[in-house]
Amino acid sequence: MSIISKRTRKSTSFGAPSKQSTISHRKTKSDDLVDPRRSALMARVRQRNSAPELEVRRILRGLNVSFGLHRKSLPGTPDITVPKLRYAIFIHGCFWHRHENCSKATTPKTRVAFWQSKFERNVARDARNIASLRKLGWKVIVIWECECRSMDKLTRRLARCLCSVDSSARKIPMR
Repeated sequence: MSIISKRTRKSTSFGAPSKQSTISHRKTKSDDLVDPRRSALMARVRQRNSAPELEVRRILRGLNVSFGLHRKSLPGTPDITVPKLRYAIFIHGCFWHRHENCSKATTPKTRVAFWQSKFERNVARDARNIASLRKLGWKVIVIWECECRSMDKLTRRLARCLCSVDSSARKIPMR
């Protein structure tokens, strides 16, 4: 026997459906397996060229900072690198990388053990990559998805980190 339940999903800014839709879900023993709809939804989450990453690039161009993208030769393949200053910048999604005290860092209600394990592995991998980069002499900046909501604060933070070291970059007045 199966129980059919309907729920309504509203849109969110990263990877969710753009229109309000009704999703039908059947409760069966196969729910312990990966739901094809869930898999398709997760596959739509971008790894590169996400909206927060594009915003950070726009800010860096405004600061006249030259940068590279997705340098595979470095541990963790940083989203953005500033080779001249030896900065590696990671733009982390709050959900996947577990931003502490952030409303976006929720845990799904289904398959809780799987998700906890996955999140723990993600956080451990992030820490290993950051430690490896520092050992190689790189400075690391982690920018969280929720920080991209306040462009002024993010611009000031990046200017403080990058422009104070690089005198050729244009400095922005602090507000």
